[in-house]
Amino acid sequence: MTVTKILNGIEYLYPENNLIAQIKRTLNSFPECEEALTDALSIGQLKSKMWLIDHLPNNLGIVFICAGWYAVLASIMFESNLRFDKIRSFDIDKSCANIADTFNRKYVVNGWKFKASTLDIHKLTYPLTYTTYRKDGSSVDLTEMPNTIINTSCEHIDNFRLWYDHLPPNVLLCLQTNNYFEIEDHINCSKSLDHFAETTPMSNVLFEGELPLEKYNRFMRIGYK
Repeated sequence: MTVTKILNGIEYLYPENNLIAQIKRTLNSFPECEEALTDALSIGQLKSKMWLIDHLPNNLGIVFICAGWYAVLASIMFESNLRFDKIRSFDIDKSCANIADTFNRKYVVNGWKFKASTLDIHKLTYPLTYTTYRKDGSSVDLTEMPNTIINTSCEHIDNFRLWYDHLPPNVLLCLQTNNYFEIEDHINCSKSLDHFAETTPMSNVLFEGELPLEKYNRFMRIGYK
């Protein structure tokens, strides 16, 4: 059975589920991304994101999602009870921004409550001045300072400690990695939660924990440097 047929069945049972409509719209616009989007919506990915949302404090202000991929996390956050001003998603992969914007179209058109941009997260400065693009291709320059920085893909980040050390103080950090060493792109896995803590030193830890999943364990730390 195809993903589209599965989504049709879910939408029939839950016609008011906005997330399902977003997924279907994205698949219709980018049929070539079905396999990757299926991975982004896997049980492990979704459980990890719901776990994050369950432990985030409220009033997150401006949220930067680093290595945001298709911004599925942003979509789930918009459907949650979390309060925040807006979400910005950054990924070095040029194919991600348009898909992420389509996935979150409702919030893009709502005064850019959400916006995805193509940027190397190693080159982010704080406050961040950057160029992003409207759907028609025209550019807009923005300057924004995050109150919250989220990175659920720390296992993918080359020179991770360099990136981490460059993060600003007094900003809430929510970071996830895993011990799934078998994936080639997982160049920064952690052996344990203690190992992850060594690479992400924090002066004020609000939460840290381990989520057992089918193929790996997910590690998460939330707090301030």
